Amino acid sequence: MALQCKIQTLQVLDTEYSADAVEWCPVEGWHSILVCGTYQLKKSDGKNSDENNDPHVRLGRLYLYHFEEQIFAPLTELQRLETAAVLDIKWSHVPVAEHPLLAIANAKGAVEICCLTGSEKKSCRLEPLCSIDLGDECLALSLDWSMRQKQGGHPLQLVSSDSKGRLSLLSVDESSASVHLLEQWKAHDFEAWIAAFDYWNTHIVYSGGDDSKLRGWDTRDSPKAPVFTSERHSMGVCSIQCHPLRENLLATGSYDEHVLLWDTRNMKQPLTDTHVQGGVWRLKWHPTKEHLLLAACMHNGFKILNCQGAIAEKKETCPVLSSYVLHNSLAYGADWSRLTLSDSLIWSMDMPVVHVDEGATRVDLEVQNLKIVYESPTATFDVLLDEDQTPPLPVQVKGSFDLQEPGPGGNGSNTKVYNNTELSKAQRESSLLATCSFYDNVLHVWKWETSQTISSI
Repeated sequence: MALQCKIQTLQVLDTEYSADAVEWCPVEGWHSILVCGTYQLKKSDGKNSDENNDPHVRLGRLYLYHFEEQIFAPLTELQRLETAAVLDIKWSHVPVAEHPLLAIANAKGAVEICCLTGSEKKSCRLEPLCSIDLGDECLALSLDWSMRQKQGGHPLQLVSSDSKGRLSLLSVDESSASVHLLEQWKAHDFEAWIAAFDYWNTHIVYSGGDDSKLRGWDTRDSPKAPVFTSERHSMGVCSIQCHPLRENLLATGSYDEHVLLWDTRNMKQPLTDTHVQGGVWRLKWHPTKEHLLLAACMHNGFKILNCQGAIAEKKETCPVLSSYVLHNSLAYGADWSRLTLSDSLIWSMDMPVVHVDEGATRVDLEVQNLKIVYESPTATFDVLLDEDQTPPLPVQVKGSFDLQEPGPGGNGSNTKVYNNTELSKAQRESSLLATCSFYDNVLHVWKWETSQTISSI
C-alpha cells in the first residue's frame, strides 16, 4: 500500500500586522476557537518623551476566530485586541472555572493571562485576567504551561523566557485569578528564545538560547546550575517541545536548520538529526498521532515530519511527508487543530479548484470580500506526494488565476484527482492546521490528508 499526502488551502487572512503566533484552543468543547498574535515594529517620531528612551514602538494585536466547516471563509473573526507586540501565545490545556485560559508573552516584558468567556462559541470573548512583569527593559519571548492534563495536587504553572537570557517560573492561583513569580534565573548568555516544560515531570524545564545552548533545569531546588547543557546545535536554539503522548521524547529546533529528537534520559546525543533547510522557529507534535511533527522553518515554509521510524526503528532522520510553501515570508506560527473534519469539506469534487499560471509572480483572488494576495515563488497550490518522496505535481493551467470547476477529465492539470471509486478504496485521515508568516502579514488555514491506497489505484 502506498502513502499519499495532499494539501488544500481553505482560507488566507490579512492580519495587517506581522503574524508570528497561532494557537487552536485545546480545551474540550472549544476546539473551534483559534487565536493569532502579531508584532509590528514602528519607528518612533521622537515627540513622546517615553519613546525617546526606546527608538522603536512595538505594537501588537490579538485576533480571536471561530472555525466552522463551510466552503468559503470558514474562519469568522470574533474579536481583535490592541496590545503590546505579541511574541508567543499558549492556551492552558486545563480550564479554570470551566473556562480556557490564554497566556501571552509580550514585548513589554510581561506575561498576560486572558480568560475566554461566553457560552456560545460564536459570541465568546477574551477578557484580561491578570499579568506580571518579568523585569525592566526586556521582551518576553516564549512561554509554556506545565500541564497537558489535569493532575491532582500539582499547581498550575507557567515558564517564560526573555531577551535578557532569563527564565521565569510563574504560579497561577486559580482561586484568586492571579499570577506570582516563584523563581527567576539567568539561563543563557544572550536571548533565551524558548522555554518548555517536561510534561511528564513538570519539575523539569528545558530552555534554548542564542548562545546555541540547550539546557535542562530542575525547579525543585533553586535552579542556579543546569541539570545538563548541550551544544549539539550549532546556532541559536529557538524551539523546544516535549512529546505530550510519549514519555522521554523531546524535539528541538534551531537557526542551524536542524530538528533533533532526544531521549530525555540521555541528553548526550540526539536520537535523530533532520535537516529541514530553514531555521526552525516552532515545533508542534500532533495532538493524537504521536509520529507527526509540524515544523515552522522560517525561510523554507512549514514541514510535516514523520517520526515513526525514529520512535519505533531508531532511524537517524525523520522524512518530510509534506511541505506547505504558500507563505512568502518568515514561517513563524504553526499549530494543529483537534477538530475532526467531515468528508464534505475534504477534497469535494464539487469544490472549486484553484489553478495558478505557471509563470505568474503575483495573483489576486477575491471571494466574498476576502482578498487573497500571493507573490508565490512556485506555481503549486494543491500538492500530491507519494511516500517515496517523488517530486510534487503542481496544479497548473495556462492563463490567468481563477476559480474553475473540474471538468470530466479532472482538474485540467497533471495532478492526480481522486474519483469516488478510488476514495472508497483509500483509508483517509485528515488534519486541520493554521500557520502564519511575518512580513507578508498572513494567516493560512489548510487541510492535510493522508491516504493509504491499494496498489491497483
